[in-house]
Amino acid sequence: MNVYEEVFSAISELNHIENASFRKIRLLVVGCSTSEITGGVIGHASQPNVGGDVARACLDASNKEGFSVAFQCCEHLNRALVVEREYAEHHNLEIVSAVPHPKAGGSCASAAYRMMNDPVLVESASADAGIDIGQTLIGMHLKRVAVPVRLKASKIGEALITAARTRPLLIGGERAKYTL
Repeated sequence: MNVYEEVFSAISELNHIENASFRKIRLLVVGCSTSEITGGVIGHASQPNVGGDVARACLDASNKEGFSVAFQCCEHLNRALVVEREYAEHHNLEIVSAVPHPKAGGSCASAAYRMMNDPVLVESASADAGIDIGQTLIGMHLKRVAVPVRLKASKIGEALITAARTRPLLIGGERAKYTL
């Protein structure tokens, strides 16, 4: 199992889906259970080395593809997100005080925190897309109309993956038009 390659490939595939309703990804939220990736139960078998592989793949993919990435912490940090300070300040996100570690934040979020240039935790964000590795429940950090996306791979390691892109709300009624 090469977790780095599996994650990088999944993110690249998610970013290149052709659909007129999807806007360019500006922020990708990543939820990750390293316990689930290695065949354990979420929250009970944290694997810092696997978290590092996932975080590195996400950061490399975001640098190559040109979007920002937010890493969701576990419930012990109220599912706060690790982002670069520059992104948080530019988007006026509420910065909170904590530093994730494997037992409170999760292995992936804590690895990302160590790898990023100037990381901070923010309370929440509204991402354009997301990848959930191990059913960590990232939906609260996606824009309002999330569309499930089926990727070629259904697992990373032993963890189920769920991906989503978002689209703008369709407002109006039967008289509304959505194209010119």
